[in-house]
Amino acid sequence: MVIKVFLASSSGSTAIKKKQQDVVAFLEALKLDYTQLDIACNEENRMWMRQNVPEEKKPTNGIPLPPQIFNEEQYCGDYDTFFDAKEDNSVYAFLGLPPPPGSKEVPVEERNGNAHGEEEQVEAADEEEGEGGEAGDEATEGETAGDEPPAEEEGEEAVEETDEVTEDTQAQVEEEEEQEEEDLQSEEEEELRQLEEEEEAEAQEGEEDDLEETQEEEAE
Repeated sequence: MVIKVFLASSSGSTAIKKKQQDVVAFLEALKLDYTQLDIACNEENRMWMRQNVPEEKKPTNGIPLPPQIFNEEQYCGDYDTFFDAKEDNSVYAFLGLPPPPGSKEVPVEERNGNAHGEEEQVEAADEEEGEGGEAGDEATEGETAGDEPPAEEEGEEAVEETDEVTEDTQAQVEEEEEQEEEDLQSEEEEELRQLEEEEEAEAQEGEEDDLEETQEEEAE
């Protein structure tokens, strides 16, 4: 099985170039067999990629952008899903390949089983803490029965200040994420525009060639 990576060698988008380089560099680091298929210089590659990306995986405009990754004829995903798989240490599963011996990647079935076992351990620990917590609460109530209640106003003010800081930080993070998405979208739109212009130019050249041949035939 050979991994196919569809790329655009003449892409004018910095974001797309960076994504393509990231995918290729990671596959080389894993020493996997893969093939680079250029959609900028080969119309067949471009049409094959567009036709074989599942409809539900295509963007709203219907034109998938490189890099797109396949295992032979089977679609694996785009850069975003590749990046998620890399972060989750599940690249082999993403590519439809069995992990090699000694790999840190755990098969999906075993990973689910481990996750289930961890949940049971967490639940058991919570139950023990709950039982110990009840006894501790009773002892605390007995010890502090004669003490004066703590001042609540200071605690409420601290909570309000913390909430305000958290909201400001969250708003700043959301604003930065929105800006990054807008920049990426602009670059992708520019890439689409360039691809469409290339297609129109190729079509126009073909028409001009046909016209020249017709004129030569008539002259003969």
